[in-house]
Amino acid sequence: MKSHLRVHYFQHIAGEGYGSCYKYLKQHQAQITATEFFALPLDRPLDIEALPSVDEVDLLIIMGGKMSVNDEANYPWLKIEKRWLRRYLSQGKPAIGLCLGGQLIANALGAGVSRNPEQELGWATVRKIANTPKDCFDLPNEIRVMQWHSETFELPKGAVHLAENDACRNQMYQLGKNVLGFQFHPEIHEESLKLFLDDEEELSIFSGKYVQAAHELKKSPREYFSEGNHLLDNAIRYVVEKTYNC
Repeated sequence: MKSHLRVHYFQHIAGEGYGSCYKYLKQHQAQITATEFFALPLDRPLDIEALPSVDEVDLLIIMGGKMSVNDEANYPWLKIEKRWLRRYLSQGKPAIGLCLGGQLIANALGAGVSRNPEQELGWATVRKIANTPKDCFDLPNEIRVMQWHSETFELPKGAVHLAENDACRNQMYQLGKNVLGFQFHPEIHEESLKLFLDDEEELSIFSGKYVQAAHELKKSPREYFSEGNHLLDNAIRYVVEKTYNC
């Protein structure tokens, strides 16, 4: 993979940073910077020019968060973030969207985001969509990943549907060769899961047959994390190599 990438990530809540891919990016001498939207004052409008110049970013990673992409009234920076995303994506640069991040990319491009019929929380299997084009990102036929969401995205115009499961139809999509949107959390590692599980208020809003108990999640075997982590590393390599022909 291309080395010395200028990687920028959008972080929406404290504790949910770049996750497992930090080690992979640093192996390739990436320069990593961040915009921490959660630290911005809600009573002061965000100027889009306060965000990085598109020309200064080689790879964008958009993290998850508790808020809805539709909640611009309570999180006014969402509108500016989506404007910046449209500007960035129009340049054909690589981007990875994780959970809320995948929803934000879809919504910025005109696709709806709404309540999923089922909430998902915990380890679940997602399936590769049959007969996807051969030149798309190559997923395993099945993979175990971490889910943590109540809402889901519609596929943005022109996207290829890559993955699904019984609880949520749209689990992953691809736009062109440079954008991959995930509904799940491939970046999760043991430390970040512990932070998630410490948020009792967040846990209390989840229920249903696709919600795993916190005491079970606290016993998650180490090997559970590696499948998603490896998938994310491959996804980063894919969008970077396809964009920069390296």
